[in-house]
Amino acid sequence: MPDEAAPEGRITGGKPWSDRYTYWPARRAGNLLFISGTTGTDDAGNITAPGDIVEQTRQVFRKWAPLLEEAGCTFDDIVQTVDHFTTTENYRGTAAVRREFFKRGMPTSTGVLVSGLLRPDALIEIHAIAVIPDAAR
Repeated sequence: MPDEAAPEGRITGGKPWSDRYTYWPARRAGNLLFISGTTGTDDAGNITAPGDIVEQTRQVFRKWAPLLEEAGCTFDDIVQTVDHFTTTENYRGTAAVRREFFKRGMPTSTGVLVSGLLRPDALIEIHAIAVIPDAAR
C-alpha cells in the first residue's frame, strides 16, 4: 500500500525520492497506475547493459516490480506500454523479455523509434498504465 507520509498517489517502490525531481516513478489516480518512462539503470543511475536493448528492457521491468507491488498490482494488471527505442537492432529480442514478465496476457503496446533519449547509453525507455485491482483500492 502507498506510504501514508507520501503525497497522495505517489508510488516510489519503497525507495527514497527527492522532491527536487519534477516527476514520480509512478502515480496512482483512482483505479489507475501510471508508471513513468523508465530506462535500464541501476540504483546509481548507470545504464546496466550498454549496447544491449534486451537486457535494458529486462532491467526496466525489474525496476517496475516494486512499483507494482506497492500499488497492489502485478504485471498482469498492466494494460498498456509504450516503448521509445533508439535502434531496431535486436528490438525483436525484447519480445522474449515481455513474455518473461507478462504471464497471463499481453498489454496493448506502441513502439516509437526515436533519434535519442535523455540518457546517452539508453537504448529503450518504457512507460506503462496498469489497472489497480479492486482488492488493492
